[in-house]
Amino acid sequence: MTSARLAERLDGLLFFPVTACASDGALDLDAYRRHVRAGVDAGAGAVFACCGTGEFHALTPEEFSACVGAAVAETAGRVPVVAGAGYGTALARQFARRAKDAGADGLLAMPPYLVRADQAGLLRHYTALADATDLDVIVYQRDNAVFTPATVAELAAHPRIIGLKDGVGDLDLMQRIVSAVRRTGRDFRYFNGLPTAELTGLAYRGIGVTLYSSAVFCFAPDIALAFHRALTTGDDATVDALIDGFYRPLVELRNLGRGYAVSLVKAGVRLTGLDVGPVRPPLSEPDEQHVEQLAALVEHGRALLTARADA
Repeated sequence: MTSARLAERLDGLLFFPVTACASDGALDLDAYRRHVRAGVDAGAGAVFACCGTGEFHALTPEEFSACVGAAVAETAGRVPVVAGAGYGTALARQFARRAKDAGADGLLAMPPYLVRADQAGLLRHYTALADATDLDVIVYQRDNAVFTPATVAELAAHPRIIGLKDGVGDLDLMQRIVSAVRRTGRDFRYFNGLPTAELTGLAYRGIGVTLYSSAVFCFAPDIALAFHRALTTGDDATVDALIDGFYRPLVELRNLGRGYAVSLVKAGVRLTGLDVGPVRPPLSEPDEQHVEQLAALVEHGRALLTARADA
């Protein structure tokens, strides 16, 4: 882990690797290492290990430690490694300790397990987690953890809570959160964390949220990087071409099955030739026809990029 603060190091596309499994469901660390290494070599700005796409919910604590340690080893300090932490407060603290011991640079604090807490309870939970670690913490807003602007402003006052990843997609709420935190004078980072964040990239940039996680980067980094480059340089023609011809159809495909935000991504990685195995229960494998559609869509996305280069 480097001495630089996590907030200062986060830039570019955020890579959320899948967790590789053997055919029998056991952890495959060799394949996981190759997956992480390929993503960093391709140009990832950070590695978020054992988070939603990485099936945090299905990992034992020992598997979690092994995966985070492998991600740290493969990045070799080139980019920061952020590890997931979740469940109730006590277990989240344990995962935070494991992440620290494995060499992670920070934590993505996912929603607490099962319960729907009020704002005071959510504030207690995330504050207790941040108090228990010296790692920087990004809070993940989604599902049963949706915050008011006032709560985010209080979270932002904690010296180790450095940002908010939004998986809700309510731009009115996000604008009010950004405004409320801005009034505190706190330097805070925001991330578009929707399942296919590229589709809403333009809208989020309009309220100042420029960082985003890219599931597409897992299986088509060339497309993901081309879109990111076009988005950040104002190449509207390429942005529009990829949204219309690739990302919108991808979202429509993803919405055909429950859990496809993870299982279809893992299938996409297998299409690259790297066998990362199946998803673990309670997720199911995507329909084979949908995997074939994904392969055709990736091919079409690359054809779009070729056409743009020749234009």
